Amino acid sequence: MAESTRLKDGAHPQKAPPVNLNSPDLYINRELSLLAFQRRVLAQAANPRHPLLERVRFLAIVSINIDEFFMVRVSDLMDEVQSGVMFLGPDAMTPAQQLVAIRKDVQRILKEQRRIYCDELLPQLAANGIRIVGLEELSTKQRAALRTYFEQQIFPVITPLAINRGNPFPHISNLSVNLAAELQGPEETLFARVKIPDVIPRLLHLEAILGEHVAGKSRNYTFVWLDEVVALNLSTLFPGVPVLSSHSFRVVRDADIEIHEEEGVDLRASMEQGLRQRRFGEPVALFVEESMPERVRQFLCERLDLGPDAVYATHRPLGLKSLMELTSIDRPDLKYPRLVPRVPPAVAGGGSLFAVIDRHDVLVYHPYESFAPVVDLLWEAARDPDVLAIKMTLYRVGTDSPVVEALLDAVNRGKQVAVLVELKARFDEESNIEWATELERAGVHVVYGFIGLKTHAKVALVVRKDGEGAIRRYVHVATGNYNPETARGYTDLGLFTADPDFGADATDLFNFLTGYSTQVTYRRFLVAPSDLREALLAKIEREIEIARRGGQGHLIFKVNSLADREFMRALYRASRAGVRVDLIVRGVCSLRPGIPGVSENIRVVSLVGRFLEHSRVYWFGNGGNPEMYLGSADLLPRNLNNRIEVVFPLCKPDARERVYRDVLQAQLRDTVNAWAEQADGTYKPIEPPPGEEPFDSQAWSIEHA
Repeated sequence: MAESTRLKDGAHPQKAPPVNLNSPDLYINRELSLLAFQRRVLAQAANPRHPLLERVRFLAIVSINIDEFFMVRVSDLMDEVQSGVMFLGPDAMTPAQQLVAIRKDVQRILKEQRRIYCDELLPQLAANGIRIVGLEELSTKQRAALRTYFEQQIFPVITPLAINRGNPFPHISNLSVNLAAELQGPEETLFARVKIPDVIPRLLHLEAILGEHVAGKSRNYTFVWLDEVVALNLSTLFPGVPVLSSHSFRVVRDADIEIHEEEGVDLRASMEQGLRQRRFGEPVALFVEESMPERVRQFLCERLDLGPDAVYATHRPLGLKSLMELTSIDRPDLKYPRLVPRVPPAVAGGGSLFAVIDRHDVLVYHPYESFAPVVDLLWEAARDPDVLAIKMTLYRVGTDSPVVEALLDAVNRGKQVAVLVELKARFDEESNIEWATELERAGVHVVYGFIGLKTHAKVALVVRKDGEGAIRRYVHVATGNYNPETARGYTDLGLFTADPDFGADATDLFNFLTGYSTQVTYRRFLVAPSDLREALLAKIEREIEIARRGGQGHLIFKVNSLADREFMRALYRASRAGVRVDLIVRGVCSLRPGIPGVSENIRVVSLVGRFLEHSRVYWFGNGGNPEMYLGSADLLPRNLNNRIEVVFPLCKPDARERVYRDVLQAQLRDTVNAWAEQADGTYKPIEPPPGEEPFDSQAWSIEHA
């Protein structure tokens, strides 16, 4: 399929009447758009096209995402309300208004999540030999085994905490599941808190406890919730004191780390201190079971200093993220078929990767193509006597990282190794600190980034002498992290090149990251926060000018999020000028498509499927001479203003054509994973046209991309 800049109807509108592009009516609140994405994820849990245990995974992911939403987004809004400082977005909703709307949306999500769990997943799991049962459904034998298991394995690790004048209300750890127990005292009702231990699986496998093992797919799995087992045995924890009732609750706390980034402050030490403080962040939400009496809710709210609007009631069990434990069951018939990534044809013949990259650029598309060449390049660089230096940015590398192991091997072999480890990668801070410490101990030059900025760029540079002693630079740039685990489930694009301009840009970038360079412009790279915003906006304006001169302007952007006011205004102007705008936006999209006179030439598609769409692609029609850029940056203020991001061009026509065909056009054709955003901010599944078969871009990519 050739690249095209043709408009849908080939027509160009007359000059549009004036429109106030600052009007809040033209924009969707970012937080509400993020919750709309969670509803699309939740819809996958109800979609029978996914294998059963994958649907369970989607249900658990929604719980994880909602927890993170409260820990980060809601906590920020509550801080703004309490401080009286308001940062209004393009939609002009105040923090208080957002909190009211968020509460309504979250309640709807929780209700639908519970319905899917109870009415759809539990019966279908049971029909496939996986049962989650209540204690009343157990046989006498099973009850006896559970009692013994409680006494031997659970009871020793539980610490009941009395709440009275001598024992003040205890700290409730973030996201923990707890029981609020009411006990009969001599004169008044007593309260105690029992934390459900997180060192024990929350779903207890009865067959394993009973020692019953049956090989093969016919093996039955029966689970009970650990919470219920503890609740049933509370009298064991309070001998001689009658237990009147117990009710589950969870607390979600502010998880934003406050760090001191002034000059002269040790960033790693500040981050370590922030990690310790995270456990004691202010409560932002209280989740309780519906049967909890009002007196107990009020008691918890008073002790946690939360108002009633921060309380969310639902059925037991709370915290459905624990359902993720089921996905480890050995039932391949209830999971996606295993994907074996292809080895990119350019490197399939083996031999030196340096020799391959010397001949031509290599574009890789994960997870359909293997991440192994990235790791192999680092190992080859570590062992090649002609390699002088390796430089990398590390944002999220995961655990047991072969990338870090290769870097350690390189420094042990005498290579010059410099790594920027971003300590502020949210929820990966602790892992990154550990890797940074290990790298430093081995002799790697480790830097931690910039004051006030996160380094989100994905760049690796290898400096090597060729056979004649000349210096050659090999660069890998990508849209995703150097993490083999996420490379199996995230769609990302990466480029290996020996292009001298890329090598010079990477060198300049690392000098900027590690030294005192004031570099602001590059040969090929577009770098935030220096010139990325201006460069992309200028290319949008070029499409607008092409359309105004009677040409066929066309933009295709694929990003994770779009909420930057300046870019949304530019895209509205492009639409009004007759530019065709196709947006593939996985998550947050604050722009409204399809508004007459404003955005009728804009289409917004969101893909939610087996793999997490993570790559960012910027395609410009350029009057029939297309340009394409890939990179790490989304169209959010934080990415463009407060992060170091790298966006790079695909210079080779065959690489551009491949991404255009296999990524952009394939996803714009999708009628299985795709949702179309409506002008009111809602999303509808995209159905195939009458007479056409459904088209799944991710399934197609497994076979063809």
